[in-house]
Amino acid sequence: MTRRAYWGVALAALIFLVVQVGALALVPTFYEQGYQTVEDPTDPTNSLLYIGAIIGMTAFMLAAFKYDLDKVVRLIIVFTSGVLSWYVFAAVIPIELVAVGLSAAVALALLVYPEWYVIDAAGALMGAGAAGLFGISFGLLPALVLLSVLAIYDAISVYKTKHMLDLAEGVMDLRIPVVLVIPTTLSYSLLDDDFASDANDIGDEESEPSPDEDSEHTDSDDDSDPADRDAFFIGLGDAVMPTVMVASAAFFSEASSLGVAVLPALNLPALLAMVGTFLGFAGLMWAVMKGRAHAGLPLLNGGAIGGYLLGSVLAGVPLVSALGLAPYL
Repeated sequence: MTRRAYWGVALAALIFLVVQVGALALVPTFYEQGYQTVEDPTDPTNSLLYIGAIIGMTAFMLAAFKYDLDKVVRLIIVFTSGVLSWYVFAAVIPIELVAVGLSAAVALALLVYPEWYVIDAAGALMGAGAAGLFGISFGLLPALVLLSVLAIYDAISVYKTKHMLDLAEGVMDLRIPVVLVIPTTLSYSLLDDDFASDANDIGDEESEPSPDEDSEHTDSDDDSDPADRDAFFIGLGDAVMPTVMVASAAFFSEASSLGVAVLPALNLPALLAMVGTFLGFAGLMWAVMKGRAHAGLPLLNGGAIGGYLLGSVLAGVPLVSALGLAPYL
């Protein structure tokens, strides 16, 4: 890869790390403040309800793009960004008015000046908040079910039905933190990018051709080197979903804490789930630099689950307990 490509991969890795560390830091506070969203976090049907909600939201957004309701989608996502930001700010800032003001500023910035660093900052806040909330609300078995089913769904929606490519094409022009924008050059501006790329080049992770190129779009068989392009894009869900496993492991696992002062919830299963996520991330970035759209969750979720299970075994947690099956046996 070129130096520019390494810069982009490093930035993407940093955002993933911020989301994971942020979620781990928020887990104890979120629980203390009563943010757990379900009565029984060990019930695996919670995952099925959430998966249904994802599919329903996907269908709604595709329909909205078809009927030119893009602005409705943008307002919904911006509002959601403000709400999730408020959860994060309220957890770390004792003055409620300040937390409300900061979350409103995030939403306003997305509306007024959605440059790539504004979107990435909002996405990191949203990702940490969402993963922390889901982490304390999805026990080990529900988290494993959630990540496994979504990995399969992601692969089908990118490689078979390809409707995730259509969704990505629709949201990118809205400049909202549904996707993380990873520039490979400091001169890149999301506001100046017209996204005139072919739909088949857009996916959960893709490379975006330079806006300065002569061609209006880049076909999937283009000879240009993806590593030389000005930006690539990663779905925010690809940072959030494996982090749900990390946060769930930190909160629900029987393994003892590693004693890290700033991350009291961190244990060996959660730590190795993070390591597994980044191993999957490395494989994903290698694939992205080949220039084709790729489903991120099979590698990322697979890495998080594998790392979590390995960490559980090394920490002396029985496999039945690590899988969340003990109450059913």
